[in-house]
Amino acid sequence: MQLTFTLNRLAGNDAESPQTITVTIDTFIVAGWAGRDMKAIEEHIEELAELGVPRPSAVPLYYRIAANQLSQDDEIQVVGDQSSGEAEVLIFSHEGRNLVSLASDHTDRKLEAHSVALSKQVCAKPAGREAWLLDDVAEHWDSLILRSWITENGQKTLYQEGPVGSLRHPVDLVQDHFGQTVMPEDSAMCCGTVNAIGGIRPANDLIMELHDPVLQRSLHHQYSVRVLPEIA
Repeated sequence: MQLTFTLNRLAGNDAESPQTITVTIDTFIVAGWAGRDMKAIEEHIEELAELGVPRPSAVPLYYRIAANQLSQDDEIQVVGDQSSGEAEVLIFSHEGRNLVSLASDHTDRKLEAHSVALSKQVCAKPAGREAWLLDDVAEHWDSLILRSWITENGQKTLYQEGPVGSLRHPVDLVQDHFGQTVMPEDSAMCCGTVNAIGGIRPANDLIMELHDPVLQRSLHHQYSVRVLPEIA
């Protein structure tokens, strides 16, 4: 799967001209249960268990997703009206350096009670079109803010908001799974998400933002969902 990004990078204290890069992704992973607070993770596992969602076999858990599910389209198609997205940091590499962007772990919530892995697999994963060098934000990584909005009752509603410092560092996840600190050139990983405000619920769109309050810049992406009929 080929993805194209506009790379916005820094040179000293000045921004360099944006660079267009293309990467080929053959291995795609969604890191689940990737928070730093183990007590909070356990509480969330218990919460989902009451809804019938099976407990994870490990924490964190690295779900392997078909690479062709990554999409930079403005619209995805899903079967049924019980799916929703989650904004996440996307880590990948280019020319031996880690880059970060945004992606949505769009998931079929109805199927999730049967199999978390399958619920993730059946939905496309929208990815952003802009990226940063991880090195450019490494010193203040924990201060970055992950946000998302959905349209609810005709209004734009804040759906997620929280510091990425509540999640395991992307390099820690890469080291844990791949045994190295730089992502393999053909791989990408979603690095976990922050809690939904008011609880996880279906939505037909998602606006995502990764905001850097230190450098006063943001990565953005948004997409809509076309619901296909669920025919038995």
